[in-house]
Amino acid sequence: MKKSIKVAVAVVAPLAVLGTCAAVMQAANADPVGAQPRVTLNGTVLPKLAQSTRLGDVPADKQLSVAVSLTPSNSKDLDQFVKQVSDPRSPMYGQYLTPQQFAAKYGASQNQIDQVTTYLKSKGLAVDSVAANHLIVDATGPASAMEQTFGAKISDRRDASGQEYYANDSALTLPGNLAPAVADVAGLDNHRKLTHPPLQQRAVRGVTPANLAGAYDIKGLNATGAGQQVAVFELDAFQQQNIDAYDQQFGLKPPAPVVKKVDGGVALGQGQTEVELDIEAIQAVAPQAQQTIFEGPNSNKGVIDTYAAIVNSKIPVVSISWGGPEEAGSQADIQAQDTLYKQAAAQGQSLFAASGDSGSDDIGNGGTSVDFPASDPFVTGTGGTHLVVGANNARTSETGWDGSGGGNSKLFAAPDYQASLGSKVRMVPDIAADADPATGLAVFSKGQFGVVGGTSAAAPQWAGFTALYNQLAKAAGKPNLGFANPALYKLAGTAALHDITSGSNGAFTATKGYDRVTGNGSVDAVKFVQAMLGN
Repeated sequence: MKKSIKVAVAVVAPLAVLGTCAAVMQAANADPVGAQPRVTLNGTVLPKLAQSTRLGDVPADKQLSVAVSLTPSNSKDLDQFVKQVSDPRSPMYGQYLTPQQFAAKYGASQNQIDQVTTYLKSKGLAVDSVAANHLIVDATGPASAMEQTFGAKISDRRDASGQEYYANDSALTLPGNLAPAVADVAGLDNHRKLTHPPLQQRAVRGVTPANLAGAYDIKGLNATGAGQQVAVFELDAFQQQNIDAYDQQFGLKPPAPVVKKVDGGVALGQGQTEVELDIEAIQAVAPQAQQTIFEGPNSNKGVIDTYAAIVNSKIPVVSISWGGPEEAGSQADIQAQDTLYKQAAAQGQSLFAASGDSGSDDIGNGGTSVDFPASDPFVTGTGGTHLVVGANNARTSETGWDGSGGGNSKLFAAPDYQASLGSKVRMVPDIAADADPATGLAVFSKGQFGVVGGTSAAAPQWAGFTALYNQLAKAAGKPNLGFANPALYKLAGTAALHDITSGSNGAFTATKGYDRVTGNGSVDAVKFVQAMLGN
């Protein structure tokens, strides 16, 4: 089940590379203290803001919290490092950075951090924290101080759907000596919410851990994920008693999930089943892996801070089931998230994100569009299949699911690992797993068993398998899988991946080789490990 974003959006023109958000131009107004002319931060206005109705100024004393994302140092060097450390054929493969090493080499300089924090405090904001990667400064203060700090009025508004929200009226500005150091400011609007369609728990038999172990030959690995960690990105909470009931049903005895609350966490809400699906799907594949559930608020700032907490933890495998159309987010927010995903790649973290459940029309306007963050070049977009399991849990057939999100990015150029496919833009998904609700996973949630599908069931399956792979790689003295895409595309067309050759998601059809329904296919666990580890 895709987490769709229920907002009106504008189509973003293709960008070869997401560039810096600081425009090389002077804003008309100068900083009140007269020290520097102000410079516009590009991409900091909500899409289709002009189509909404302005209701009035927000109260001056309204308390707001922001995440100020800083521009990384040595960006070109970082790109080259990620390319080499993620390529199994490179002598640098697997020589991943620690978060401390990343911060020292690619984080903002201490001088930049000091300048930004001093400026924020001078405008009446409280600096709450500086992230360990030296790329995010969290601050809090009244709306009046935020307006002075970032040079834009903040107003209450109503969009065409009737949703009321607040947002900055114009692009943000900063003094010219600070603007080049700032990529994004998240938290000055509350319009973009990640949600999900209603989940239906049908009273029929779903795919079980034994089914997955047989269909994808996980049983042949003799691995449980013991000693491995998986991080799960969530914007909702869960109830442990539901996880316990699932484990009891299938004879699993995993370590209890650890909860990390980001920005105060989030209350149990309508996304509960999503969280429990993610946890149970990972346990189905890697029952002994330790899961850490990162729970953050469903806001732009909450999303940035939750991703930052995950990448700074350096937990080596990450499952992401929340996303939405590329066009829904501001370019500055996407830029800030892209930097965090690049950090994850440099640190050897594998990020698997659901590619969406609306086929080739992610935004639902009758055209073609794809889901973010699955479309980010440093994330492994995970599509969906219709899996049929026969006697003895054998994989009888597997076809592309009609809801599997896939297509062409409007934001990102084709990365190196897709260069040979003939497209000039990033294509998704990269791989796939069982996701069709008709063949969905057995999930225990809200006190009962049901069958749940969607590509957000596929992403945690791949996360679970990667925990198994990392367990075996460690035993063999080899590095973790890390950023998976370079390896996946080198294995395309081999026995390590089941090539799925039928099924359509609307505009695209599964075919021999790579396709925009199932990517490079689903995993044959034993053959994948043999191909990568040589045993």
